[in-house]
Amino acid sequence: MLHTLIGTQGEDISVGQMAARAVLIFLLGVIIVRFAATRAFGKWSALDIIFAVVVGSNLGRAMTGSAPFVPTLVATVVLVVLHGVLARASARWSWLSALTKGRSVVLVEEGVVNRDRMRRAGIGEEDLRMALRAEGHQGLDEVRTLSLERNGDITIITR
Repeated sequence: MLHTLIGTQGEDISVGQMAARAVLIFLLGVIIVRFAATRAFGKWSALDIIFAVVVGSNLGRAMTGSAPFVPTLVATVVLVVLHGVLARASARWSWLSALTKGRSVVLVEEGVVNRDRMRRAGIGEEDLRMALRAEGHQGLDEVRTLSLERNGDITIITR
């Protein structure tokens, strides 16, 4: 019955079968987003970006028939579960959190810029000035620490 509804890989898929695939993929996509929403679609880490790309790619292949439908959906669900397990394990163990999400980097301490850390983090002088302006600061004289957080935000703590 499923083959009649969605067709099979390697054969021409009718308009109705493609529509049925689209509906099923859409529903699965909604379930995935609801399950993974706070982790994967809030502030994106590298892990979240990879997860979203792979899941989107899998869903696209399942919908167009370029990959077997049911095995591709099963693989996608396995990825969602793995992502959830990693997210929960990362919340429990800081070493895993640092491995999967990274660490914050202090770029300015007591108004002194650490250019080596900035270079390694890919942050330039103009990025620092922009972050300062965004928080309403004129310069580094007011700054105790300025950190590049692991989600990409820049946090400023004043004196």
